[in-house]
Amino acid sequence: MSHCVHFGACGGCAVAERSAVDKTALLRTALQRAGYPNVTLAPLLETPLKSRRRVDLAVKRFAGAITLGLHRARSDEIIDMTECVLLERRILALLPPMRVLLRSIEGLRRTGSVIINWLDSGPDILLRLDADITGPDRTKMIAFAREHRALRISFAKGTEAAEPVAMLASPVMTLSGIEVVPPPGAFLQASIAGEAEIIKAVLAGLPKLTAKARIVELYAGIGTLSFALVPHGRIEAYEGAVDAVTAHELAIRRANLAGRMQVSVRDLNRRPLLIAEIAKAAVVVLDPPYAGAGAQMKNLAASGVKRIIYVSCNPDALATDAFALQRAGYEILTATPIDQFPYSENLESVVVFAKP
Repeated sequence: MSHCVHFGACGGCAVAERSAVDKTALLRTALQRAGYPNVTLAPLLETPLKSRRRVDLAVKRFAGAITLGLHRARSDEIIDMTECVLLERRILALLPPMRVLLRSIEGLRRTGSVIINWLDSGPDILLRLDADITGPDRTKMIAFAREHRALRISFAKGTEAAEPVAMLASPVMTLSGIEVVPPPGAFLQASIAGEAEIIKAVLAGLPKLTAKARIVELYAGIGTLSFALVPHGRIEAYEGAVDAVTAHELAIRRANLAGRMQVSVRDLNRRPLLIAEIAKAAVVVLDPPYAGAGAQMKNLAASGVKRIIYVSCNPDALATDAFALQRAGYEILTATPIDQFPYSENLESVVVFAKP
């Protein structure tokens, strides 16, 4: 028997057994492709099942019925989700009443998406739909929030910016002791356990730093790594998403950290940091998107900065970016595989590069 009734249809899992994919081999192969044939890897860290706190589900209305789930692999077909061994049980429990809500509102004509982030004290929900919502729709969404103790329910039409419809409590998450109010649908690390292991590996990879050491962080998001790094130097963070930077800045002000860190809006693909902007950093920390660091890698590799800590969720992108660092003369000090994505060929990893 498979681990899930949807296996083979839902595109969320690639293999039937968690051990079917050798995650350590994925990282080793990626680094070999980049020109690092003999890296000693740290032991694989596996995050527990039923701990995923973020999900982005597709929704479709057809003939009066609502389908809510993940797509079939390489298909537009949506597999209606009734179980999942990866998701937080509390998120899974929201799906049946969510179908009832979606069936009743006019803002969903045919297709949309539902993003659920489980924050410190409850769910933060973003409905991205294909039509405007009505007054009665808003009333139903507020009632849903009250009944199911949602911290916030937000709405967005198509690709437009999201607007809160109901906020019954502050949608707060704590990052390394700092309270952050993430924007609706914000990117989070998949699990609390995975986030903790990533932070641990990043901090272990830091060189010896003074309180005034300049730490440059790229793709900083809402501050998952930033707030962990702040005791170790002065943080100069960059992020392309305006709403993430807004949340980041608000948390900095509330925590009185303005003298220790700053965050700027910058699309690093369109306007990568220049060599001169990187070269005087004591360390660069980056957690790029799935496709990798793209245009930023050329200047980063050429900067000569002594320490680079690269957090990756895609071994293929890591291989490409690490190749640029290998050609620039960087060595690998440590490489830590973290399995945040069971039953898949995706892998989180933290690789520490150093310039001799």
